[in-house]
Amino acid sequence: MTQLYRDLPSVDKVISAPEGQVLVAKFGHSAVVAQLRVILSQARQAIAHQQPFPRYLTDFSMLYKKLQHDLTALCQVQMRAVHNLTGTVLHTNLGRALWPVSAQQAALSAMQHNVALEFELQSGTRGHRDGFVSALLAQLTGCEAACVVNNNAAAVLLLLCTFARGKEVIISRGELVEIGGAFRIPDIMQQAGCVLKEVGTTNRTHLADYRDNINENTALLMKVHPSNYHISGFTQSVSEQALAQLAHEHNLPLVSDLGSGALIELDQFGLPQEPTPQAMLRAGVDLVCFSGDKLLGGPQAGIIVGKKAMIEQLQRHPLKRVLRCDKVILSALEATLRDYLLPEKVPERNPTLHHLTQTTAELEQSAVRLAQKLQEKLQQDYDIAVTPSLAQMGSGSQPEFTLASVAVTVAPRSGNHSDLMQLVRSLKQLSQPIIGRIEQQKLWLDLRSLASLDALLASVDEL
Repeated sequence: MTQLYRDLPSVDKVISAPEGQVLVAKFGHSAVVAQLRVILSQARQAIAHQQPFPRYLTDFSMLYKKLQHDLTALCQVQMRAVHNLTGTVLHTNLGRALWPVSAQQAALSAMQHNVALEFELQSGTRGHRDGFVSALLAQLTGCEAACVVNNNAAAVLLLLCTFARGKEVIISRGELVEIGGAFRIPDIMQQAGCVLKEVGTTNRTHLADYRDNINENTALLMKVHPSNYHISGFTQSVSEQALAQLAHEHNLPLVSDLGSGALIELDQFGLPQEPTPQAMLRAGVDLVCFSGDKLLGGPQAGIIVGKKAMIEQLQRHPLKRVLRCDKVILSALEATLRDYLLPEKVPERNPTLHHLTQTTAELEQSAVRLAQKLQEKLQQDYDIAVTPSLAQMGSGSQPEFTLASVAVTVAPRSGNHSDLMQLVRSLKQLSQPIIGRIEQQKLWLDLRSLASLDALLASVDEL
C-alpha cells in the first residue's frame, strides 16, 4: 500500500508536462492545481480503503482527459435547461413562464449595452426606472401609473408597509390564502407591521361585515383573489365595485391582490375567465397588484397599477429600492407588455398563451413524432402510445380547470417498476433532461407544456 502512495504523481510533474501546460493556458494555474489535488485526494482515499487504483493515475493520457472533463464541468452552469413534459404549463419548480422572443432580445440587449434606465434622453436629466413600463401599463390597463418590484409577494409587502403600518387592514377570512413556499397573507401583514382584521367566515362574507369593522384605526380594505383554491356550495363574497364604494365613503383605499394577472380576456380562447387588472380598476379599486411571470407570460416581477398619487407614495418608500428590478427584468417586461399592444397576435408571440391555446390536433402531431423517435431508441422493451391527457395552467392559476391535452405514455413490457424508474433516471441524465410525470405505472410525456419539439427530439437521440 505504501508503494501505491509513492506511485501517485506529483502536482508539479503533471502540470509541467506539455498536456498540463495546455490545461493551465485554458483554465489557469490555480484551478488546474486545485482540481488535481481533488483527484489525488480521491486516489488516496481509494488506496486507504483498499479499492482498485484509479486507471487514470496509471495512464497519464486518461488523467489529462479527466482533468479536462472536471474543469469543463466546473465552468458549466448547473441550473440546466430541461424539457417540461409534465403537462403543467406554468410549473413553479421549472421556472414558470417562458419569455417571449421579444423579451429575450430586449434582455440580451440590456445585458450587452448601457441603457437609458434612469436617464431622460431628451432633457439629459435623471428619469425613473419604472417610466417605460408605467406608460405601457397605463395604455393597457387604464391605470394612472404603475410601480414594479421583483415579485408579487414583494408588491403586497410594499403596499402594506406604505399604507397600513401600525394600522388595521380589513380582509375576508375566505381570502387569507397560502400559496407555494408557505407564503401566507397573514404572515406578510405581520412583517409589514399592520394588524389583520378578519371579517366574515370562510365561505360567506357580506358587505356589512366590512362596514361593521371600519374604525378610526382602519388603513385600507383588501381583496385577495383565491387563485389557488376554490370554495363552492353555500358561499357569498362582496364584489369589488360594492367594496370600493364602501371604502370611498369612509375615505379609505381598496387594494386588490390578483396574483396571476391576465391582461386579456381568457374566455375568448375557451379558457376560464380570470379577473383582469382593467376590470378591477373600472370597478373602483385604487391599487391592483399581480405577477409578471404567471398568466402575463413574462419575467418574474410584481406589478402594481392604480392611482398616481398612491403609486408615487410607493415609489418614495425606502423599501422600494430594496425590491426594485434591474435593467434586464425591466427591459424584458417592457417587451412582453409591448406584445399586448397587438392583442390578436399575443397567442402567437407569448409562449404561455401559445401553450394554453394549442389545439389537441397540433399536440397530437407532435406526440406522434415523439412516439416514433422513442420507439426507435427503446425498441421492444417498452410499450409506447399516444394517449389523451389532461394538463393544467399551474402556479396557482385555475387549480380546478384542466386542459385537454395529448401525451406519449411509456410503460416497460416487463411490468417491473424499477425498469420504469431506470428510464426516468436516464431521461434526467441527458444533456437537456426530460421531465414528465408518473401515473398508472406509466411515464406520461405531456406535449401541452413543451417548449420545442425539435430540441426534444434531439435530446431523445442521445438515449
